[in-house]
Amino acid sequence: MKSEFVGLAHWINSKFDVSVLNVFYDFINDKNKTPRLSIILEYKEDELKFRDDLHGNFDSEKQRLVAQKFKEIKRNEYDAENVFVIFTSFEPIAKDEANSKIPSFEIEAMKNEIGLNDIWKIHRQFSWTTFLFFTNKQVDENSKNGNREIFSKAYFNLLTKYDEFNYFKENTFSILLDSKENFDNNYSSNWFYYDR
Repeated sequence: MKSEFVGLAHWINSKFDVSVLNVFYDFINDKNKTPRLSIILEYKEDELKFRDDLHGNFDSEKQRLVAQKFKEIKRNEYDAENVFVIFTSFEPIAKDEANSKIPSFEIEAMKNEIGLNDIWKIHRQFSWTTFLFFTNKQVDENSKNGNREIFSKAYFNLLTKYDEFNYFKENTFSILLDSKENFDNNYSSNWFYYDR
């Protein structure tokens, strides 16, 4: 973080009980060159404190308070009029990256160690991992017989080697179970539709 934004970060931390990792100032590439202030928080739960709900808009009152404080602190150094304040978090990005870093051959090796021929594919999307079986019946069986927990533990052990910030926690981590049958019938065998 640039030293000039440290004071603002401390104020945000104190005011909203969050952990700011960085503050970034730039301009939105629109015809007005609108100034933008990005507040990068560490955790997703901190980011949600600045939103109306999980996927909702930013809390306009909190945007206003941060913009006002920014104007007070930096009014002569930056274009602080009509600054657009956004909030984002680092944790989800780090989790996505950790999951994507696992080499395919290690996932195949883990799948072979599990030794269950009912698994069609292990599919990763962002920080989520889905074990896809061939049929819905196999999904139901493996949900009930304790295998889901075994698969989650095996995948978690693989994932932690690539989770450099230790954001994944064993007590909250779980894989998803789905089927090729569902993938074929409800998503036209199309990963684009499935991953949306």
